[in-house]
Amino acid sequence: MKLKIVFSCVLLLMLSNCGSGKKTVKSKTNKTYKEKQIKNLPKVNEDKHIEKLEEGSKRLNENSLEYIKKYAAIAVREMHMYSIPASITLAQGVLESGNGKSELASKSNNHFGIKCHTEWQGKRVYHDDDAKGECFRKYKYVSSSFKDHSLFLTQRSRYNFLFSYKVTDYENWAHGLRKAGYATDPQYPAKLIRIIEDYKLHEFDRIKKEGYIYQSTIEEGEETNTDEVQYYNVQKGDTLYSISRRFNITVSALKDLNGLKSNDLAIDQKLIISN
Repeated sequence: MKLKIVFSCVLLLMLSNCGSGKKTVKSKTNKTYKEKQIKNLPKVNEDKHIEKLEEGSKRLNENSLEYIKKYAAIAVREMHMYSIPASITLAQGVLESGNGKSELASKSNNHFGIKCHTEWQGKRVYHDDDAKGECFRKYKYVSSSFKDHSLFLTQRSRYNFLFSYKVTDYENWAHGLRKAGYATDPQYPAKLIRIIEDYKLHEFDRIKKEGYIYQSTIEEGEETNTDEVQYYNVQKGDTLYSISRRFNITVSALKDLNGLKSNDLAIDQKLIISN
């Protein structure tokens, strides 16, 4: 009995010494992406684009003209970051959101009809669509809806084949979206193409990334966001791919944000993960 007590005391003493010898290591906390407003947008001469359309003989929807004027710069920015034609993004926005005036767009800033899906951690709203009371994503800013649209297409394998098309090939993109299951309407490609050609949205697809000028823009009617740029310190074993998966951003977007020419990383290197 005494031997058991002695053994127990020795064991407790050993465990106590081991515990006291351990260093407490605080893990680095990295801010994840927070929804915030895009303030710097490329100049795309949207005013002149709309003026030329209005001078033409074809009668166009004033609400569509207003929508294009307001969001063309965001669509071009997304094109430069994610290689999705600006014409496709704008045409989908016009069609899916009813020129930004649908209930889902006006109340929830959801311009692309994107549903919650299992991975969505943001705010939700319930709306009748294919079925009653379906869950849709809700955004604080319209620009967040545009960005999420880009991520939705770039991070799902069923859309991978679309990126083999050039950003100027809006026809194949329109048909490809229908083929990949973005919409069930068999006329979806024709509707997108008609919007693109009526409003000459394909002209925005030709705006090059190199040398374009940024303008400071705050979207009318949206709240001002004071969030700072989000950074991540590279840890041992990190790769651009693993970081992109962690923070819901593509590798190409990460490289663009940080001016990286290769995939090489250094431990403790500070990366911008959102802007």
